[in-house]
Amino acid sequence: MTNASEFSLDDELAETAGWDDEDDATGRGDSPRSGTTSATSRAGAPDATPTTGDLDLDARQTLRRVAALRTDLEDISMVEYRQLRLERVVLVGVWTEGTVQDAENSMAELALLAETAGSEILEAVYQRRQAPDPATYIGRGKVEEVRDIVKATGADTVICDGELAPSQLRNLEDRIHVKVVDRTALILDIFAQHAKSKEGKAQVELAQLNYMKQRLRGWGGNLSRQAGGQAAGGEGIGGRGPGETKIETDRRRINDKIAKLRRELKQMAGTRRTKRQERQRNQVPSVAIAGYTNAGKSSLLNRLTGAGVLVEDALFATLDPTTRRTQTADGRVYTMSDTVGFVRHLPHQLVEAFRSTLEEVADADLLVHVVDGSHPDPEGQLSAVREVLADIEAGDIPEIVMVNKADLADPLVLSRLRRSEPHAVVVSAKTGAGIEEAVAAIEADLPRPDVEFSALVPYARGDLIDRLHRDGEITSLEHTAEGTRITGRTTDALAGELAAYAV
Repeated sequence: MTNASEFSLDDELAETAGWDDEDDATGRGDSPRSGTTSATSRAGAPDATPTTGDLDLDARQTLRRVAALRTDLEDISMVEYRQLRLERVVLVGVWTEGTVQDAENSMAELALLAETAGSEILEAVYQRRQAPDPATYIGRGKVEEVRDIVKATGADTVICDGELAPSQLRNLEDRIHVKVVDRTALILDIFAQHAKSKEGKAQVELAQLNYMKQRLRGWGGNLSRQAGGQAAGGEGIGGRGPGETKIETDRRRINDKIAKLRRELKQMAGTRRTKRQERQRNQVPSVAIAGYTNAGKSSLLNRLTGAGVLVEDALFATLDPTTRRTQTADGRVYTMSDTVGFVRHLPHQLVEAFRSTLEEVADADLLVHVVDGSHPDPEGQLSAVREVLADIEAGDIPEIVMVNKADLADPLVLSRLRRSEPHAVVVSAKTGAGIEEAVAAIEADLPRPDVEFSALVPYARGDLIDRLHRDGEITSLEHTAEGTRITGRTTDALAGELAAYAV
């Protein structure tokens, strides 16, 4: 041990004099343990204002203190929250149709979903069957094999690539002796993590309750016991009396909560409908960006409008729709909305719960369908999204296919998509390649005003000229001694005001 009399604070500080300069020179100013980039550095210059998306991403990736975890051996008071909660999972799939490549793509997507939810993938297996086993999903013999895999790997969860019936879920858990989760519950868990707005949280909770209602179960006779009055279960006033089991009581409470959430969502949908009607009354064209999850919809919205919404390389990173006002090169105003992403076998509960949000797509004048050009199966993404669009009665909306991530895609794949989708534009939201062509395609497909006009507008009515630039389509404009001679197309309301100056 060093003698206290030999210690000198000045000497110790002198030894650390050049440390800050070394960090600046090597570019290691940020903590190496954090693994994240600050909002300021992502925004560009140090004095640049971070966007809301940057702030949201920092909040999602930040280190969080877990106060209950302390030890005398080492200091782990600062830990990565998501890594701390990682579940060790085994993926199980059943391949009933398609090629081997289709089955492997489906399992790869399930792995991405599991990692997004916060899991560590230990093993992934799938089998070929004519149809899933009605009792155990994978068959009695395969259940024993999966149980052996779980024991060998030390997994605590099994995730199945399909929606399990309540009986299948119960049989698998009883035989494997670990928690079993199906694809629907996995997607609902991701939505619950990423929902931010009041409407988004209510929609996710509604979908979870609808899913949970059919799958209530307990250990042993837990949910089979009867309740009646204060003496047996403490139900008291509000219970249905002797003979009602706990599972019936829980199901009734879930139904009450579902009814309450539906009423709240109906009120929120009314507010959204009012905003949409205001845009329709002013005849402002609307463009909806739809597509597969993680195809780059939010990145494309940021590139086209500068919205600054959250962008992350993860499935279902953004759930709440974002609408931004923008304008064409000639001054016409329109709106562009980012919507929730889709996925293969999207749970029916989510489609129903998010119907008010998906109405933004159904009521749009133009649909920008974004597909990931670097994905192994982009055609599968297109068909999966179109199935959901047909469910929400949005299949007849004019569509522009935008093949994103061109900087990562195979040129042969891009050529194949151009042949199969004649009205397609290849872009890269990251590099900006093809964005000008995409903007031109959107402006060309926007709905045109209905009424043709030709007028001589006096200079005192400059307000009409300004509105024509914003809400109309100008063919010719000439300034004369009497006023501005202008021709083009406009809305019915504005054409009525121009009638007094018609030529």
